[in-house]
Formats: sequence, C-alpha cells, structure tokens
Amino acid sequence: QVQLVESGGGWVQPGGSLTLSCTASETIFASNPMAWYRQAPGKERELVARIRSGRYPDYGDSVMGRFTISRDNAKNTVWLQMNRLRPEDTAVYRCFARDAGNDYWGQGTQVTVSS
Repeated sequence: QVQLVESGGGWVQPGGSLTLSCTASETIFASNPMAWYRQAPGKERELVARIRSGRYPDYGDSVMGRFTISRDNAKNTVWLQMNRLRPEDTAVYRCFARDAGNDYWGQGTQVTVSS
C-alpha cells in the first residue's frame, strides 16, 4: 500500500507563490503518472498537473503558465510550484499516483489565497 505524504500548503496573498511537495512511501515507476488535483468547496475535483516519464506534463487550463510540476524519481517525490496565485486557486490540493494498476491519494493540503 503506497502512502503519499504532502506538505507545503498554507495561506498566501494574491500574486504570491507556494510550493507543494508529495513523497511516496514506495517507488512509483517513472512511466506511471503522479499528479496534483484540487477541489474547492462546492466544486468538482479538477486536474491541476500531471507528470510521467516520456511525456510532456499536463496542466489544467486555469493554471497553465503559472504552475510547474516536477518530479524526482530517485526521491519518490513530486512538487508543484505555484506562482502568481489567485483567490480562485484556493482549494484542497491532493497528490495522486498510479502504480501497478492501483490509484493512490494523499490526505490533501489546504491552499488559501486571499488578502
């Protein structure tokens, strides 16, 4: 059973930056996806960014050009660098990984963007 542990959420003013990290308890093969999703109150869960070896990262339309996903397979870790944050980025962000046909989720970390 893979466990995903996230960190880095918090409060930030509009225009600010935050970096989220997620570390898996076991190796996730590089060809398998790791991703960040988010869900705001009253809204559907949406893909923020996804990364896997051999493919360009995928980004949600609303974060394109502002967020960057990266991954270090040796450390079993994926990061989400979030720049130029907006109030509408406020949500619970959850890490995701797929391995051996199973989907794994982190517990979620709150990101709040407000003045």
